[in-house]
Amino acid sequence: MTSFPLKIVTADGLVYDGPAEEVIVRTITGDMAVLARHINCVAPLGMGRATVITEGKRRYAACIGGMVTVVNGEVTLVPTTFEWAESIDAARAEASQQRAEAILHKKDSTDTELKLAQARLHRALVRKSVASYK
Repeated sequence: MTSFPLKIVTADGLVYDGPAEEVIVRTITGDMAVLARHINCVAPLGMGRATVITEGKRRYAACIGGMVTVVNGEVTLVPTTFEWAESIDAARAEASQQRAEAILHKKDSTDTELKLAQARLHRALVRKSVASYK
């Protein structure tokens, strides 16, 4: 399969810089797959699993927020958070899920607390799901 240049950059620095044969990410409107010779585009990222295929091997990651660009055959992924499956601390994600659920079940939680807890819960569930691909 034909490859293309892929860069994955977060606020913490460069996560990946090399060839890829396919990248699948969750955008705010659904999943998007990128292959070689993809048209130029920009899309905002949602919360979900990212799949990067290099040399026929799949790697999975939790990819949350940010954007993906395809310009002249080069793909740049700039997520807010990007964690490879093997780096995810499943116990920490479980603890985050439990804290979020506790806030969601409290009767006196404010609207802001509820919205933040819902986002925390969604992130924790994505991370736990991706961690199962280790």
